[in-house]
Amino acid sequence: MIVAGHVEAANPAALALLGQHIVGGDVRLAIRHPAAAERLFGTRDDREPVGLVGLGARDQSWEMRVRPLSDDRRLVHLVDRTGNRATEKMRVDFVANASHELRTPLASLLGFIETLRDEAGEDAGVRERFLKVMNDEARRMQRLIDDLISLSRIEAEKYRPPDQRVDLSAMVAAVRDELAATNPTRGADIVLSIAPDVSVIGDRAQLSQLLHNVMGNAMKYGRAGTPVEISLTQRDTMGALVVRDHGEGVAIEHLPRLTERFYRVDSGRSRALGGTGLGLAIVKHIVERHRGRLDIGSVVGDGTTVSVLLPLHGVIKP
Repeated sequence: MIVAGHVEAANPAALALLGQHIVGGDVRLAIRHPAAAERLFGTRDDREPVGLVGLGARDQSWEMRVRPLSDDRRLVHLVDRTGNRATEKMRVDFVANASHELRTPLASLLGFIETLRDEAGEDAGVRERFLKVMNDEARRMQRLIDDLISLSRIEAEKYRPPDQRVDLSAMVAAVRDELAATNPTRGADIVLSIAPDVSVIGDRAQLSQLLHNVMGNAMKYGRAGTPVEISLTQRDTMGALVVRDHGEGVAIEHLPRLTERFYRVDSGRSRALGGTGLGLAIVKHIVERHRGRLDIGSVVGDGTTVSVLLPLHGVIKP
C-alpha cells in the first residue's frame, strides 16, 4: 500500500521480493521499473495491468495492478507471471521449430518436383534417384507429423492417470522381436535380462511407444556390433527398465536438454538416422503421465544409459 508516493505497508511476499527496507521509502526505489513509475506517477488512472519484466530477477515477469483506496491511498498488487511467460515462450519456440522441421523436407520435395517437370524427368536414372529422395523426405515429414500428434495426445491425457495392468516383461520381449525383425543385424546385438511377471500400471499403447523409442535409440546410436543391453527388474514398488548402448555417448552439458523438443546433439546424424528430435520428449511425457521417473546418464566414448521407473501393478493403487 502506498500514500503520497511512499510505501506505507507491505505484506511478507512483497518484503521478500523487494526487501525489508521498502516500508517508509519512495515507491520508485522499492519497485525499480520504468513502467511501474509511469503508472504510479503518470496521468493515467486506469486499472489495466502493467507488465514488469526483470523485477526481482532478470528472467522474472510480473503483472502490476493499482487500485485506488480512500484517503489518497493506493493498493499495489504484484502477481508473478513468470510461469505464463515461460509457457508462452515454449509455445512460440515449438511452433517455430516444428515449422522449420517441416519446411526443410517440403522445400526439397518442391525443388525435385520442379526439376522433374523439366528435362531431367526424361532421364530414367535421374528420375529414379530423385523419386527416392522425394520418398525419403515425404516419409520424414510423415514421421514428424506422427510424433507431433502423439505428443499432443499424451499431453492432453497428462492429468488422467493410466489404470491398466500391463505385463511389461512380455511387452519388452515383443518390442525386441519387432525391432530385430526390422533390423536383423542390430537385433542380434540385443542382450535381454528380464525378470518374469513385471506388471505395471500403464497405458499399453504409450508404454509400447516408450519402449520402441528407448530401445530403438540404443540400436541406432550404439556402435555396430556392440551389445544393446536391456534389463527389467523390480525395485521395491517400481518396475525398473534400464537400456544401455555402447555408442559415442553424450557430453554432460547436453544431458539436461535431451528431453527438450527438437533438441539434438548432432542434428545431421540424427536426421540421417531418421530421428525427428521428439523421441525423448515423448518418452519424458509418457513417464510423467505414468507417475514414474526417467534418468539419462552418458559417458563420452562409452555409451548412454536410459533408466525408467514405473509403479508396479498391485503395489501402488492407480
